[in-house]
Amino acid sequence: MKASLSTRFSKAVETYERWAVPQKYTAQKLAELVSNSGHTLDVGCGTGFVSHFLEKKALSLTGLDISPKMVEAYRQRFSTAVIGDAENLPFRDKSFDTVVSSFSLHWTRVDKSLHEALRVARNTLLISLPIKGSLEGLDFPYPSEGEILGTLSGYKILISDIREVDIPFKDWELVRFFHYTGSSFNPKLKTPASRRSIEKLIKKINKFSFRVIFLYVEL
Repeated sequence: MKASLSTRFSKAVETYERWAVPQKYTAQKLAELVSNSGHTLDVGCGTGFVSHFLEKKALSLTGLDISPKMVEAYRQRFSTAVIGDAENLPFRDKSFDTVVSSFSLHWTRVDKSLHEALRVARNTLLISLPIKGSLEGLDFPYPSEGEILGTLSGYKILISDIREVDIPFKDWELVRFFHYTGSSFNPKLKTPASRRSIEKLIKKINKFSFRVIFLYVEL
C-alpha cells in the first residue's frame, strides 16, 4: 500500500494544487486554529498547503511525505523536507513545538501515526482528516471519529469539530479529482477498478463531500 501511495502522489505532483480544492480549504481552516506554531512539522505535507497558511505563524517549517516528488515540490517552497513514513517518524521525542497534519493520516493506521505525532510534539498537535461518512457509497475505509478520539484518550483536546467539506467535482470529474490528486487508491480493492465498476460506485455516492474532523490537542 505504501509503495502504491508514494507512486500515485509522485505522479500527481504537477496536477495536485489545481485539483485538490477540498484539501486546500481544509488546510486553511486547520491553520486558523493556531496563532503561533513555533518550530513546526507538517506530516504528509504534500506540496505544502498547511505550511503555506502557517508560514507567518511558524519559527521554522519542516515537511515530511512518503512521496519523493511531493517532498521535492515542498522543498522548492519551504526548503526543509524529508521523505518519511507517518507511522515511523525519523525524529527524536519532542523535536517540534507543533505537529500538524491535514488530509493525510487517513492513509495510515491512525493509531500508529497519531502516537508518532504525539511523540515528536512538545506543545501542540493539529489534525484534520476525512472520517467515516465521507463520500458515502464509495466504500473507502475512512477511520471513525471514535477510533481517532480513542487514540487521543487522556490528552487535552481543546477543539474537536466536524465539518462537511464539499467536493466541487461530480460524476467522471470526481474520478479525475482522485486521479489528479493521487488519491485514487482504495486499499479494499485487490485489483484496479474497471470502468463499469467505477460507474457503479459513482452512482452509489449520496453526498459529494468529505466529513472532516478538526482537532487541536494541547500537550
